[in-house]
Amino acid sequence: MTVKTTLSFTDRHHRFLQEQVDKGVFATTSAGVASAVERLIQDEETRTVMLDALAAEIRNRAATPPQDYVDEDATFAAVFDDLPRA
Repeated sequence: MTVKTTLSFTDRHHRFLQEQVDKGVFATTSAGVASAVERLIQDEETRTVMLDALAAEIRNRAATPPQDYVDEDATFAAVFDDLPRA
């Protein structure tokens, strides 16, 4: 389904969009705007997936019992041994 609407652009945006049409990147200005909106949709979907994964990881780590924590001194001891002394 196609919906007809009216949009207003700054001179800069209009000029860029028209240049893209003139170069053949888009068949029409409407196609250029539709492509930009589609990219926004994809970016938002990606952002949502990433935030959901981050939230799940935070929940998993928060559920880790303290006895399962990694001792930082033991973990980084070899690294600190290899660092030059100041």
